[in-house]
Amino acid sequence: MSAEAPLRIRGAALERGGRELWAGRGREGAPGVYTTDGAKIAALGLRVRRGCSFHGLAFTVAMDLEPFRRINPCGYAGQPVTMLAERGGPADLGAVARILVPQLSAQLGLSPAWQDGPIPAA
Repeated sequence: MSAEAPLRIRGAALERGGRELWAGRGREGAPGVYTTDGAKIAALGLRVRRGCSFHGLAFTVAMDLEPFRRINPCGYAGQPVTMLAERGGPADLGAVARILVPQLSAQLGLSPAWQDGPIPAA
């Protein structure tokens, strides 16, 4: 995995999602996706261990945001966190996936393979 992988993943979230779901931006030195008013709407995590990469892009779609008030998201005290449903975006994970998966795949040079049925819960 190259050093540019986090930027590609964040770029995918911003490119298509920023046009269709929310007005988003990156933040220098802070992984994730932020709204134009600075609230965090997605977290980005990457790790390479023994030649295997572990990575994730977690969007706050529709949930109780209270737990975020008890922590410092990404180490930033007072960092506001928001969710797509609060910003007029979809509250359905499947709808978000149909928008983001093709863009993320294109950024990483992959071809998505869709399965029938619901997206499994985490």
